[in-house]
Amino acid sequence: MVDLDRSFGFLINEVARLFGRRFDHNGQQRRLGLTRAQCRILGYLARNEGINQAGLADLLEIRPMTLVRQIDRMEDTGWIERRADPGDRRARRLFLTAKGHRVLSRIWDVASETRDEALARLSAADADRLIELMGRVQATLSDRVPPPMATEPDEAEPVRPVPRRERVRERAEVIPVVEVSR
Repeated sequence: MVDLDRSFGFLINEVARLFGRRFDHNGQQRRLGLTRAQCRILGYLARNEGINQAGLADLLEIRPMTLVRQIDRMEDTGWIERRADPGDRRARRLFLTAKGHRVLSRIWDVASETRDEALARLSAADADRLIELMGRVQATLSDRVPPPMATEPDEAEPVRPVPRRERVRERAEVIPVVEVSR
């Protein structure tokens, strides 16, 4: 039988779950006013400014149509802007605005506070070593993960409709299913 307390996959997921819950708590205490999903979008966008929506959805591991409504709201709030892609008139590129950079700074503050709490029982040397080792694991897995989906419409695989049974299961797992009509 597998000892979950020694299972790398279980522990990494459990730490991520608990870290996320603590991040939510700290964000509420600081009146951040953002959902964790919005924080993830802003964080990934900060690292990949100029990416298109399909590419960002791939990085976030969500469907592009699920991301559209979030991007619309964040654009309405003034955190993100869409700009025309000079190489493809059909595509739009995503960028943080000055207001988006300011709110991202507040997100990093909450993330730093949460990280400090999570690593409180480690010495500074152990915490540095843990981050180094996790970076190496990430690099190893990054080398082995298949490349992201094609983001050009001509290259993309056709999207299969999600059976109702899977949509219901996704809702039960608190993964929003969003239908957007434009």
